[in-house]
Amino acid sequence: MDSYDDRGVGSAGPGPGQREDASSGAGRGSGQGPRVGMAALSLPYQIVAAIALSVIGLVACVQLAMVFLHVAPSNTLTKQHGKAVDDWIYPEFEQNWKLFAPNPLQQNVAVHVRAEIVGADGRRTTPWMSLSSEDGQAIRGNLLPSHVHQNELRRAWDFYVGSHDNENRANGLRGEASERYIRRIAMRRLGEHDYGGTVQRIQIRSEVRSVGAPGWSEEKISTKPSYRVLPWWTVTPADLPENAKGADK
Repeated sequence: MDSYDDRGVGSAGPGPGQREDASSGAGRGSGQGPRVGMAALSLPYQIVAAIALSVIGLVACVQLAMVFLHVAPSNTLTKQHGKAVDDWIYPEFEQNWKLFAPNPLQQNVAVHVRAEIVGADGRRTTPWMSLSSEDGQAIRGNLLPSHVHQNELRRAWDFYVGSHDNENRANGLRGEASERYIRRIAMRRLGEHDYGGTVQRIQIRSEVRSVGAPGWSEEKISTKPSYRVLPWWTVTPADLPENAKGADK
């Protein structure tokens, strides 16, 4: 019985249809697939698309730069081109936030207190004591400073200033609360010192000094201190730390 090889079955080449399929399959395997994206466009359309993308990218960069200048603190660029920035931002792109919250401090504010003491030697007034300097000494060199030393006095004074007018008149209930708050802080700090008598009245003031201009700047800034002196306050039992703790309970 003849084998398949003897009859030429195993060595027979592909038929005509098989040759076409093989050639078409080889062409698909060796060639590249269909082009997608911009590569699928004709050259003129590719040029138009590239120009459009460039314009969009340029507008996006300008938008980011204008928003940055709008929310950034005052600087040389905003002073020279502030009108151009405002014309771009308002009204469609108005921002109600700033890059720094709050903005970087341009003034150094220190809070001082002095007391009227009644003791065995009569009535006398202590020198001004800087509460801010005490906080600074507690923070300086401390790897883990207390939030009380960092924020309590500063926020109490901001609370007072924001709830009083320039004549130190309270604006509603918040003004009265800010007065009680800062009096309690002052009395607690004074209690840490022995003045040899009883505190009858206290007075608080702020010392404000502008931060000097850097050496490379031509801007002239006066660093002389200015003071805001509050009226004398008569100490009440509610101002004492012990009474405050009892009220909280």
